[in-house]
Formats: sequence, structure tokens, C-alpha cells
Amino acid sequence: MITGGRSGSLGATPIDLVTLIVAASGAKPGMQPEHAAIVRMCEAPLSVAEISAYLALPVSVVTVLVGDLLTAGHVLARAPVAPAQLPDLALIEAVIDGLQKL
Repeated sequence: MITGGRSGSLGATPIDLVTLIVAASGAKPGMQPEHAAIVRMCEAPLSVAEISAYLALPVSVVTVLVGDLLTAGHVLARAPVAPAQLPDLALIEAVIDGLQKL
């Protein structure tokens, strides 16, 4: 009932568990209660997994709801911060070698 029978997002933005969602505007009158709850809780960025846990709804349902909100412009999605790239192994070995010569 919550998703209107849909099982996937209609938007072009790929949404996964670690996609961060942040509200672009406040909850509007007439919004579906679940949509309004997502907008309110996403004043600070939250992942789709966190939203799912806080609302006690399956991730698949939250993905559809977030997709609706993205399409309507009520929230923004952004990729999580990429993990830092490790330095080149040769550089690490050169540093270790230099430290041993001290």
C-alpha cells in the first residue's frame, strides 16, 4: 500500500543502501506520512539503510519512497564519501627503507 504496488524507483538516480539522502525542503501538507517522516529525519544526511531502520520498513520500500521524493525534488541523493586511496606499495616500501637507514 505504501508504495502503490511499485517495487522499484522511477527516478534515474541509482539508490543503494549507502546512498546518503538529505532534505531539500521541509515536509509539505498533504504528503504521505512516510514521505513526510523521511523528509523530517533527513535534515542531516542519512543513508537509505539508516532510514529503513528508523522507520522499521524494508529497504525496498524505503528505496521506492526515496525515489518518489527525489523525483519531486524534496530530497537530494549523494554518493557516500569515497574511502581514501591507499598509497602506492612502492612508496610505502621506500619510506620504510629510508626510516631503517636513519
